[in-house]
Amino acid sequence: MQIKRLWHTCMIALQRGGMRRAAYCRKHNLYHHIGNNCSFQTRKIPLYSELISIHDNVRIASRVNFITHDISYAMLNTNPNIEKHDYAEKIGCIEIMDNVFIGAGATIMYNVRIGSNTIIAAESVVTKDIEGNGVYGGCPARKIEDFDTYLEKLSNAGVKYPKELSPHKQVVSKKLEEYMWNEFEQSRSK
Repeated sequence: MQIKRLWHTCMIALQRGGMRRAAYCRKHNLYHHIGNNCSFQTRKIPLYSELISIHDNVRIASRVNFITHDISYAMLNTNPNIEKHDYAEKIGCIEIMDNVFIGAGATIMYNVRIGSNTIIAAESVVTKDIEGNGVYGGCPARKIEDFDTYLEKLSNAGVKYPKELSPHKQVVSKKLEEYMWNEFEQSRSK
């Protein structure tokens, strides 16, 4: 790992909060482009990060991997069973459009554009362009449902808690903790 990339990776790890990590990356030009209102939970800088463009209002969860290259050429060039030894490294760009959430542990391969208003499920592998306006998941990632359908389900489902108990600065109050555990147990006794 280059010293500069290692230094920035360490500095990103010291940034408190995803918005600050994105701001640090923007300030130091670590990516081709980072738009406004972005948040990075991931704490590492991908190789060839200058080939990654992130537009506005993008949220990237922890352990997301951006793969901008393929190093199989290194194995091919040293394989004694292959006569030709001049394979080049494949590299490519990644572009993430506006209003995208990428779930924890997802992998985004090179030469991929993720369209606007998209949710990529945790642990998914995106191997080709995502048209947008939907929820995608799996390996390889496929469309699960339309974005509007997801929003409708989200507004009508799940445990709701009193707004005054909302988490604050990533801290759950004792009252919210008790409320959530009570709701959790009640949902299982039905």
